[in-house]
Amino acid sequence: MQRLYDFLRRHPTWVDSFWAVLLLGLSTVESMSQAHPAGPVSGTASYLVVVVLCLAVALRRRAPARMLVAVAVSGVVQLALDVPVISADFAMLVLIYTVAAEGPRWASRFALAGGLAAAPISQFRWPMDEMGTSARIFYTVILMVPFALAWVLGDSIRTRRAYFAQLEERAARLEKEREAQAKVAVAAERARIARELHDVVAHNVSVMVVQADGAAYVLDGSPDQAKKALETISGTGRQALAEMRRLLGVLRTGEQRESGEYVPQPDVGQIEDLVGQVRDAGLPVDFKVEGTPRALPSGVELTAYRIVQEALTNTRKHGGSGAGASVRLVYFDDGLGLLVEDDGLGAPHELYEEGGADGKGHGLIGMRERVGMVGGTLDAGPRAGGGFRVSVLLPLKQPD
Repeated sequence: MQRLYDFLRRHPTWVDSFWAVLLLGLSTVESMSQAHPAGPVSGTASYLVVVVLCLAVALRRRAPARMLVAVAVSGVVQLALDVPVISADFAMLVLIYTVAAEGPRWASRFALAGGLAAAPISQFRWPMDEMGTSARIFYTVILMVPFALAWVLGDSIRTRRAYFAQLEERAARLEKEREAQAKVAVAAERARIARELHDVVAHNVSVMVVQADGAAYVLDGSPDQAKKALETISGTGRQALAEMRRLLGVLRTGEQRESGEYVPQPDVGQIEDLVGQVRDAGLPVDFKVEGTPRALPSGVELTAYRIVQEALTNTRKHGGSGAGASVRLVYFDDGLGLLVEDDGLGAPHELYEEGGADGKGHGLIGMRERVGMVGGTLDAGPRAGGGFRVSVLLPLKQPD
């Protein structure tokens, strides 16, 4: 049964043709049994009108406006050749409904006007003499009601279809917006991972390079120091691998991880360990904390750690031999302040003015992106007395 219903929905003209054939048969029998006052001419016109009206019913969904015109012409022929009302005139109601539901607006208005005028014109052409004037007017109004109802029903169907079409369009638009937002979120996550990888690799590799150079320098004269440097290289490499596994694990959705958990995100509490690691790598760092330490939003914690890490990495890369650095953490009531300074040679001008020495937006540009994500402010540039200075203020309240 469902298959038959689906077939009929896909072929509506077949359904209309079936009803048109039934209407044709009923109207033909009716016309043959009626006596036509105008003789053979009226009889021939009656058959022609029946055929046109039934054909209009069969093709009403293919060309509703044209079929409406055909029905209107048939009505004029009925009036002109004195063909009385027949069963096939039911096609007028069908076409009024169809045009109101699917046809152009001009055709819908024309159908309404013609339908309301059909009953008065019919009573004027074929008056019922046995009725009084009041009864005739009442009967005419009653005959106008089906035409009005057919138009109202068709117009309500048009409105309903338009409403559902609007809902479908809105749903499709929302789906596209969700896809676009998902792509933006993926791009943002990839950018975050890229910044994390840059910070991890740049910091840990620079430490390993410095330690490797020191180990090579003292290998013959001081094996104990060389051994300590190699141990530092080993520990730094393991730490870098652990953090890289954590970051790359974000990209491995749905897979089982052998380790079960990843290394937690760095936070402010690990800055002191970071400073100790940098000291072990040969860079003197003075570290102080002012204010009362307290729990901070995770985004602020990670940003603070990465800012200090990047700033000390830049000091090792650009400060030159003999450079020293200082790190200050200040807990305010409404935020966290960071101040990282060094007395080295300072970073090249293009590093903090033109998007990084490689022109790809890493380094200090990455710092600015991190700080901007949590609604903070960053000031970076050369110090008046030499060296470089990075000052950051991170608010506790995250931006909406």
